[in-house]
Amino acid sequence: MDQDQSNLMFDFSRFYILMILYEGPIHGYGIMQKFKERTGKEVSTSLVYPFLRVLEEHGYVTQEVQFVGQKEKKVFKLTPEGKKFCETLFKRFSTIVETAIEPNLETCASCGIKVYQGGYKEVIDGKELTFCCVHCAKSYKQHHSSH
Repeated sequence: MDQDQSNLMFDFSRFYILMILYEGPIHGYGIMQKFKERTGKEVSTSLVYPFLRVLEEHGYVTQEVQFVGQKEKKVFKLTPEGKKFCETLFKRFSTIVETAIEPNLETCASCGIKVYQGGYKEVIDGKELTFCCVHCAKSYKQHHSSH
């Protein structure tokens, strides 16, 4: 992996850590476990903890010490500002993803909704049309088909 790819993966890792934090309070080791379960990749402590520190400095994360038996665990939790920050980031990311998949979308010939996967295809008047469901196909036939 070249340096640019490493940086991209680094940014993806931080984004993913934010997604995990957004789900609720969690300790650092828990972040690393969830990250590995979901992505199949390890995330290092040298990425997780400094990133949590930066989030804390910006007022996006607070930490409190909880005891699990005799062990002290630092639990990290998003602040209301941190939640807002994540929501803004997630919205921006969803726009990027939308743009990326847009060329693969088809539009329902009846209601105009975007169909990402599957959909319902039917040949009407010699033309194959895509619909989101059989009900839209039926509605389309009632309004557009030549009798």
